Amino acid sequence: MTAQSTPMKLLGNRQHYLDNLRAFLMLLGVPFHAALPFSVIHGWMIESDEKSVLLSWASQLSHTFRMPAFFLLAGIFAAMLLQRDGDRGDRLGPREAFEAAAARALQRVPENPAAAACADSIRAAFELPFDAAVRAERDRFLVLVKDDRSKALRHVFFAERAVAHVPGLPKGTRGREVARAAVIGAGTMGGGIAMCFANAGIPVTLIETEQQALERGLQRIAGNYATSVQRGSLAAEVRNRRLGRIEGRIGLEHAAGADLVVEAVFEDLALKQQIFGTLDSIAKPGAVLATNTSYLDVDAIAGATRRPEAVLGMHFFSPANVMKLLEVVRGAGTAPGTLATAIELGRRLGKVPVVVGVCHGFVGNRMLARRTAQAERLLLEGASPQAVDAALVAFGFRMGPFAMADLAGLDIGWRIRKATGKTAPVADALCEAGRLGQKTGKGYYDYGGGGRQGAPDPAVQALIEAASARLGIARRSIDADEITERLIFPMIDEGARILEEGIAARPGDIDVVWLHGYNWPAWRGGPMFHGEQLGAARIAQRLEQHAAHSGDASLHPSAALSRLAREGQGFSSLSEAAA
Repeated sequence: MTAQSTPMKLLGNRQHYLDNLRAFLMLLGVPFHAALPFSVIHGWMIESDEKSVLLSWASQLSHTFRMPAFFLLAGIFAAMLLQRDGDRGDRLGPREAFEAAAARALQRVPENPAAAACADSIRAAFELPFDAAVRAERDRFLVLVKDDRSKALRHVFFAERAVAHVPGLPKGTRGREVARAAVIGAGTMGGGIAMCFANAGIPVTLIETEQQALERGLQRIAGNYATSVQRGSLAAEVRNRRLGRIEGRIGLEHAAGADLVVEAVFEDLALKQQIFGTLDSIAKPGAVLATNTSYLDVDAIAGATRRPEAVLGMHFFSPANVMKLLEVVRGAGTAPGTLATAIELGRRLGKVPVVVGVCHGFVGNRMLARRTAQAERLLLEGASPQAVDAALVAFGFRMGPFAMADLAGLDIGWRIRKATGKTAPVADALCEAGRLGQKTGKGYYDYGGGGRQGAPDPAVQALIEAASARLGIARRSIDADEITERLIFPMIDEGARILEEGIAARPGDIDVVWLHGYNWPAWRGGPMFHGEQLGAARIAQRLEQHAAHSGDASLHPSAALSRLAREGQGFSSLSEAAA
């Protein structure tokens, strides 16, 4: 028997428990034969026997749907499926092996109560009679199902499904077939997008203006695939097939045969308009013309063509071949069929497509700009980069804003600020000093020792203090709670504006954007769910207090959030009013 077996093949006369399990899964819309190569205690479940398959299958389901309470309930059913006779202890395997594997698993998620409860439930199988162990497991489930993390994860489960229902898209609208694609721009983003197409079995032409730039892009793609092969996550023959689907060409005329074209050049509106004007005369009738812009006006780009109905945004997130989010930006003239094509293609590429409207930064980057501005302001008022990063990591993010900026490269934001006439005193000063992040060995942190872990740098602290003095900002001590609120609450406030303007259809759509594009911790549900849990009144009150204390007028709550606070309404009322 292999790890790909399903409980159906193992049950024998235990049909009663099978029927119960099938009914429960059908209520959740979960496929009964779900099986994935993951288990929380995979190291313990290496035997090819009944116990391994059943318990692994239960844990895989919960991991897939990110529902800790479901993890335990699935475990209950898996336990019921196991034999209840006297040889149960022998069938469980060595206790020491389980304890070692459980310790390793819990070390990875030390603050997750569901993981600890899962380990305790399995441990009970060693220590208690069957009926007592099942009762203990049920008790743990009842506690977890009331936990805020469980509520958040259930919200995520349904939000990820609701996002597929697009308001204003006529029922039954079908997209056109995409048999061949073209990507304009062989930089990091363009190459990653080309890999998405190749990975999905779609031939793609990667287009550049210069041979040297094209060769660099193709080499980067080959290097990415080589790394996957070396890690063992991709077979060499699969790599070769994918590379065979990518062809490099010089000149826009090579986009003529594509069913869909994605432009992925620099964030320069004039350049993008020029490219789309040329594509208008080259692309075949019916071809979808998509821009990968992160911020710019999709309608202005569409206006450079005579077919605005064929134009929309397809905003991939870096690295494009890894990140799951795809913001599908519906322009004023985007035809339903064009929109349906992008959504269907996004799913085919393994993405989570979320339809958003046209505005500067759309949903994700528009909210991120509020957080970035506050992070910079906190430095000027007295917080250190490491204190700001630590607060966001404690909230649940994998990285803080400054460590992330160092990883991505500070020059990206610097270039955008210069193009838009904006400034960021600390970040600009770092760039002017040649501190562009990890790629130069110095950014907000010092990476002189090599590797990804930076160290605090006194030179950065001196630079920050000089900027504060130059701007006349008195520095003070700022605690972790204030840092967290000033990073998170302005984002929620911006989310309220986005909903009021109809840029996002639902609060859950915003949450899905942040879950899959910005690594918002799933157990917190997303920024709008988090805001709903706290209440608009509390958020508005705290923003007013922070604005008064810091002198930062941008912290005053928006009219949308203030109205919700005053009327005691939730964020969904904003999207209902905008519909």
